[in-house]
Amino acid sequence: MFDELQEKLAATFARLRGRGVLNEADIKEGLREVRRVLLEADVNFQLSREFLERVEQKAVGAMQVKSVSPAHQLVKIVYDELVVLLGERREGLKLSSVPPTVVMLVGLQGSGKTTTAAKLALKLKSEGRQVRLVALDVYRPAAIDQLETLGRDLEIPVFADRTTNDVERIARAGLDVSRRERDRVVILDTAGRLQIDDEMMGELKRLKAAVHPDEILLVADGMTGQEAVKITQGFDAALGVTGVILTKLDGDARGGAALSIYGVTGKPIKYIGTGEKADALEEFHPDRMAGRILQQGDVVSLVEKAQSAMNADEAKKLEKKVRKEGLDLQDFLGALKQIERMGPIEGILRMLPGVNAKMLKQVNSDPKRLKHAEAIVLSMTPAERKKPEILNGSRRARIAKGSGLQISDVNRLLAQFRDMQKMMKRQSQGGGRMPRGMFGGYR
Repeated sequence: MFDELQEKLAATFARLRGRGVLNEADIKEGLREVRRVLLEADVNFQLSREFLERVEQKAVGAMQVKSVSPAHQLVKIVYDELVVLLGERREGLKLSSVPPTVVMLVGLQGSGKTTTAAKLALKLKSEGRQVRLVALDVYRPAAIDQLETLGRDLEIPVFADRTTNDVERIARAGLDVSRRERDRVVILDTAGRLQIDDEMMGELKRLKAAVHPDEILLVADGMTGQEAVKITQGFDAALGVTGVILTKLDGDARGGAALSIYGVTGKPIKYIGTGEKADALEEFHPDRMAGRILQQGDVVSLVEKAQSAMNADEAKKLEKKVRKEGLDLQDFLGALKQIERMGPIEGILRMLPGVNAKMLKQVNSDPKRLKHAEAIVLSMTPAERKKPEILNGSRRARIAKGSGLQISDVNRLLAQFRDMQKMMKRQSQGGGRMPRGMFGGYR
């Protein structure tokens, strides 16, 4: 996400910092480079020009402040203006005071609307809200089956009616069920088209009039850049959308859609899709995203992700056990699984300040490695997991054969385990940091 934009902006600011003292000509030259970077990222032309005019005006005035280097001042000004460009503040889902809150998802085919409906439902469920999905895509083959399968996998109820193509009737029936079951939120998965047309918009307008949704969220493919902005304008003109969910941002190295939608349409980005897994939907925070773009990290989101993935009771039990008895291989495997629940390691590392795309390329994050680690540990006897120091050559050969891996894989896991043991011991004594290679090992 934003790899190209991050790298080019970082290179531009590095050149400016290398000059030490900046004058007005230096700033203008640097901002011309920033403008080129923004346009290459497919950011709206008019927005780019207005953005840089504001940055230049503030930067020239800030040159009078001697306590901070001009290059750092410029980065801070760019950060502040990026926050404004991205939407200024977090716009959450507007929940009705009289449940259920009705959320209507709209968009073109291929934007990931059905999977996004399930992801949003799971996110709301994880926040303690009772959610129901309503299948209104009666035209796309297997669309209802897809939503029902997702709902079943995530344990979220889905209302569907295959006896009619009347989406207004289906939606009203779904809302009746939702009220009886006292749901907090109902998500309507509507039908899309290959392109915006009068027939589709007419159906959506009638549906809006029938159910009076609290939110109309456009699901747009972030990889389409300025096309996503045009699609947002089209749907907003017809329906009055209240926000946008940008999907596939994990595959968008440029970021033009995310940087343009709010500035052009005034519609806030409420969520972003960052992967294929059901939990790969994040709240969109303009300030945090600006920090990521400028490689300042997003520690707040990282802490939130850790808190949602880690089981507090398990963590306390593990800490108590480690302090009393030390870390064994069963504990080690449990810790790796908790890290895995936070998502792909690249996504975690991107939230750390200073981490860039080049660094991430050096990280070995093969998702099969956790499965390999699990196979190795499960191929051990309880005594071996408890006391790994008894693992001699013959035992390691047996474990490698039992797990279907090589002895070198077993040795690598044990080396990782010893590193983690040392780290836990240091931390219990009041210090220490994550050993090198820990994340790049068995993930």
